[in-house]
Amino acid sequence: MKKLKTTDLNRKDVKAFKSAKKIPVCVVLDSVRSLLNVGSIFRTCDAFLVEKIWLCGITGQPPHREIQKTALGATESMDWEYIEDVTELAAKLKNEGCKITGIEQTNKSIFLNEFEILDDQKYALVFGNEVDGISEELLPQLDQAIEIPQQGIKHSLNVSVAAGIVVYAFFERFN
Repeated sequence: MKKLKTTDLNRKDVKAFKSAKKIPVCVVLDSVRSLLNVGSIFRTCDAFLVEKIWLCGITGQPPHREIQKTALGATESMDWEYIEDVTELAAKLKNEGCKITGIEQTNKSIFLNEFEILDDQKYALVFGNEVDGISEELLPQLDQAIEIPQQGIKHSLNVSVAAGIVVYAFFERFN
């Protein structure tokens, strides 16, 4: 066994990435306050061929040094857009046929390992603020909520870690 060098990885360049087939998923960041988390989520979305990232509320936007620190160039490959009002965005995405899917612990959430990802459906995965979660105004617009099952004492994960787990599950299903 030997470690692979960067040149051995056959990475796509930005042009090839832009034209690559994406999974039918966009990621919505609802007032994610940490720019390091935002950058990390950009990098995850690049890794798993997410269509687009929507930045809402107080979520920081590229270019920013803190985002770049963890995104490592993914802000150039990923399509992204800022819209202040997350409820306005949810209505727009619903109109386009997306299932608005909150990643949140609710009285109606479905565990990720029990959630059925449908082949013919587009999804908008919403990740909320590190302290407050998904905004109260958005909850009534969710079509469904997914919860990551946890067995420890904390029952919470960093938003960028949660994004990695959930986005990978969708990537795996669509591939």
